[in-house]
Amino acid sequence: MLATFALIGGSAATIALLLWLKRNRRYESAASVAAAYDAWTDDRLLERLWGEHVHLGHYGTPPGPRDFREAKAHFVHELVHWSGLDQLPPGSRVLDVGCGIGGSARILARDYGFDVLGISISPAQIQRATELTPTELSCRFAVMDALNLQLPDQNFDGVWSVEAGPHMPDKQRYADELLRVLRQGGQLAVADWNRRDPADGAMNRRERWVMRQLLEQWAHPEFASIASFQHNLSNSPHDRGPIDTADWTAETLPSWIDSIAEGVRRPGAVLGLGPKAVIQGFRETPTLLLMHWAFATGLMQFGVFKINPQR
Repeated sequence: MLATFALIGGSAATIALLLWLKRNRRYESAASVAAAYDAWTDDRLLERLWGEHVHLGHYGTPPGPRDFREAKAHFVHELVHWSGLDQLPPGSRVLDVGCGIGGSARILARDYGFDVLGISISPAQIQRATELTPTELSCRFAVMDALNLQLPDQNFDGVWSVEAGPHMPDKQRYADELLRVLRQGGQLAVADWNRRDPADGAMNRRERWVMRQLLEQWAHPEFASIASFQHNLSNSPHDRGPIDTADWTAETLPSWIDSIAEGVRRPGAVLGLGPKAVIQGFRETPTLLLMHWAFATGLMQFGVFKINPQR
């Protein structure tokens, strides 16, 4: 919290120092994204702290106290119901784009009876997702680039993608690929970190500095706004219907501080990995604090996207 206080108060010296000590993960190519996620997966720090879900949690509407890991699982169910994915019958084919270590994919297969394919550009994530998935679940994983899905057109009844968009340098191609593999009449469920739309106000000097850190520290080429990604989906040549959006910033905001607090609640999870993990945890804290500040002040928003079946 000290770094956030310093930033809001107008002095960013403390957080700048911590970021200087941190490894830079500036986006260079798809390979740089894969390398970042391979490292996060192999060191097991995020898994030990946050469990099987790397994405944010949903704390209710209005948000209230909730266990961090429970909030992450609750997020999956909330997005399933909001998007209409729960209207698909058991056995429906669902693609999870940017599946992480498979937490969402396993819920989709176990609780909704879907036949799930999870894809990630990170070989380490795919290996770990496979290790964590019981063989009886209809859930498999493959290494694949979301901008070049090696899958047939209209091959899935549902397409799911959570917090993958910020890593995509070509947002239109990302939207096109999501919709290309989705059958006509299928269900789309996308959730992403989005920047404030430029039409709603240009960034000031402080916000530009924060935005640069959010992009460079976690291998993001650029964030879309909610309006711009809705435009990408709506203007795809693979038209699947009108696109509805919602802003879940308030419902997910507690996740950022909880992400840090887990290190206090579960000290053994970090200490058990040795001194290197402790140092790495401190290095990640500034970016988590900056994310909280950005979402709390409106620089960033948490957007969700679905297809409205009513034309």
